[in-house]
Amino acid sequence: MSKTLIVMRHAKSSWGDHGLADIERPLNARGIASAKAIGEWLRFGKFEPSLALISNSRRTSQTWEEMGLSAETQFLPELYHAAAETILRVLRGASGDCVLVLGHNPGIGDFAARILGVAPSHDRFADYPTGATLVATVQSEWSDLDWHSATTRAFTVPRDLM
Repeated sequence: MSKTLIVMRHAKSSWGDHGLADIERPLNARGIASAKAIGEWLRFGKFEPSLALISNSRRTSQTWEEMGLSAETQFLPELYHAAAETILRVLRGASGDCVLVLGHNPGIGDFAARILGVAPSHDRFADYPTGATLVATVQSEWSDLDWHSATTRAFTVPRDLM
């Protein structure tokens, strides 16, 4: 049975308050609009997760909130600036038919590139900008997930939607 994997980088964050720790940075106005647009795109495509695995940063939790989706949600410290290998390990413990992982570059972009057999032809896939979202099909159980095992169903960035 196939499963759906959604790999998303948080929306655009604010650098306005230099006194905040990196983990506490919120979204800026463009990031809020982008998160809403990605949420609408996922709903329209019927790519709604049953489980969301999210970094515990403020900008990732705010991205998830602004997307307006509902799913079992886990905010995981190990996904904060996680390397691709850590993201893979976390996903191997997932359950459900559609799982969203929401994190940070460079790890989330590296993970997206390595999980696919063939990258999408989109000109922004390689740099995985803020709000970048990959929807992929996996033909295995989450516990058996491995590199180059997923196929692209859709990929977008907020600029495509706004």
